[in-house]
Amino acid sequence: MKKIITYTGLLVLAVLVLASCEKDENKIYYEGGTAPALSANKTGSIPLSFLNKDNEAITFNWTNPNYSFTTGLSSQDVNYILEIDSLGGNFSSAGKISISVGKDLTKTLTQSELNDLLLNQMVLTPGRIYNLQARIKSNIASSASTQLISNVLSFTVTPYAIPPKVNPPTSGTLYITGSATPASWQCGCGEPELLSQKFNRISSTLYELSSINLTAGGSYLFLPVYGSWSAKYGFTGAGNTNNPISDDFKDGGNDIKAPDVGGAYKITVDFQRGKFTLTKL
Repeated sequence: MKKIITYTGLLVLAVLVLASCEKDENKIYYEGGTAPALSANKTGSIPLSFLNKDNEAITFNWTNPNYSFTTGLSSQDVNYILEIDSLGGNFSSAGKISISVGKDLTKTLTQSELNDLLLNQMVLTPGRIYNLQARIKSNIASSASTQLISNVLSFTVTPYAIPPKVNPPTSGTLYITGSATPASWQCGCGEPELLSQKFNRISSTLYELSSINLTAGGSYLFLPVYGSWSAKYGFTGAGNTNNPISDDFKDGGNDIKAPDVGGAYKITVDFQRGKFTLTKL
């Protein structure tokens, strides 16, 4: 009887081991891929000009990384992101350009598209030569564990100046007024009393107020001439629905909502980009 029990136990153990092996063999494992090879139809300098803004600037192409599993090549769509950054930025700078390309193996940028990214995303200065780098990142289903990074391409570019998105004040001056400001809405009390609410003109398209105390949740507008409502700048959307820290503005816009936390702020008004920005001091 003892031998029968022993033999039976061994048989059950063998069946369990075989079942376990069969179960392991049925698992699907990720085996990796080959980093995409990036190329472009332009090398060296990429020409940019306002006259040719609708023409091609550059076309990037890359190879399929051929992701594979134990069952063979992957049939899943591959996601690609084209990254452009300044030389030395190491694709980690605040102004880095990231363009989601989907599953395509090519991306063409017109001169105006690339120039707009350089001016508004990287905040580069028109007329200056910059050294840039580009690369492609790939993954399956946005999984970081499947990410592959291509080789890096280097090129130079000179962004061109474009008309500002918002026409700067012809007066050459800019003020802030509203319930969020120390003087509340404009009172017609004259410029000498309002120097603390007058912006410094950094350039023809850039104005800066180095410090002003704002009341939490109040509203404000920008005025070219204090004491006059003939011209004003405000939010592009409905009144007081803006992002209080940074958003778009336009000529004749609506009331801008101040941050929910009161205190001293630095305010920058960029007519070239059509954006205002607040920095807590």
